[in-house]
Parts: sequence; structure tokens; C-alpha cells
Amino acid sequence: MKGPDGTNAVQLLLLVGGLTLIPALLFTVTAFTRIIIVLGFIRQGLGTQSAPPNQVLVGIALFLTIFVMAPTFTQIKKDAIDPLQKHKITQTQAFERGQKPLREFMFRQTRTTDLALFVKLGKIKKVNTRKDVPTYVLIPAFIISELKTAFQIGFLIFLPFLVIDLVVSSTLMSMGMVMLPPVFISLPFKILLFVLVDGWNLVTRSLVESFH
Repeated sequence: MKGPDGTNAVQLLLLVGGLTLIPALLFTVTAFTRIIIVLGFIRQGLGTQSAPPNQVLVGIALFLTIFVMAPTFTQIKKDAIDPLQKHKITQTQAFERGQKPLREFMFRQTRTTDLALFVKLGKIKKVNTRKDVPTYVLIPAFIISELKTAFQIGFLIFLPFLVIDLVVSSTLMSMGMVMLPPVFISLPFKILLFVLVDGWNLVTRSLVESFH
């Protein structure tokens, strides 16, 4: 009796531990990383320390991720979850089928140089096609590519805000108002510019289109 009870306890512990890793895993193999970083750049570029607050940014990023990943999730449900629920395939087969749409999404967003780096670091010798790339090699390559893409978008977002800061700083210096912090003057202008150009619309559209 002790053996089976002990085995069940270990399995339950592993299951609970695995469930805690699922959110982190989903965030790193989906569009979430790129979206949340870009949204953070927007807030930092505007100079608003807590507007929108972190909870709002995470919520926006989460639902934008669901929107972007909807075709991939639908394909996973069709190929893996539905047949498994109908007992047409085993759990192992469902896991293998479920990986394919997600791997295809990650391959589309992963740069060849980043993929080659982790193939080399992983000492994978025979890689002729994408099928030969293990998932544990693809995931870190995908994450690195997402970080690079997010920072590139963030740089473009920062440029107009930087121009405003420079103009305001130069104007204050020429007027001799050295003691007045430029951020007090530039912040309203940056918010006004962002609202006038419909910044949230532009950023959201650019983010979603960047995954196609």
C-alpha cells in the first residue's frame, strides 16, 4: 500500500508543479512577450510612470495575444484536442499533433540566425529540415527573436517622443529656464501627440500585422 500511495503523491506533486509552469510556458511560446514589451515601451516613451497601470497592460497584452494566436489555437483544438476527447487518438499522439501548429507559428517568427545559434549551442548535428529542430531548441530561439523584434518596434516608438523631449529641453535652455524640469512641459505635448495620431490604434495594428 505504501508504494502506490507514495507513487500517487509524487505524481500529484509533479502535476501541480507542471500546472504552475503552464502560464510561463504559454507566455514564452506565444505573441505575449512581444506585445507586453512594446506596450511597456509606449508607457515609458510617454513618460507616464503608472498610466496605464501594470494590470491594464497585462490585460491588454493577454487579449491581444489571444486574438493573434486564435488561428493557431483553433488548429490545435481541431487536430489534437477534439480527436483526443473523442478517444480517436492517444495522449501522446495529441501532444505531437498539438505541437505542429505552435511550432509553425514560432518558426514564422524566428530568425534563421537565432535558430542557428541554438542549434549550434545544442550541438544538433543533423538539421536538414524544420522537423529536425527539437522544440527545446526552437523555443529559446523564438524568445530571442521576439525580444529583438520587440526592441526594434520600441525604438521606432521612442523616436517621436525623443524629438519632443529634445525640442522642449532646447527651448527651455534658450529661455534660461534651467531649473524647470523638461518632463513637466514635454509630457502634455507627448500625450497630445499620441492622442491626435490615434496612437493606440496605430500601435495595435502594427503589432498584430507584425505577426503575419
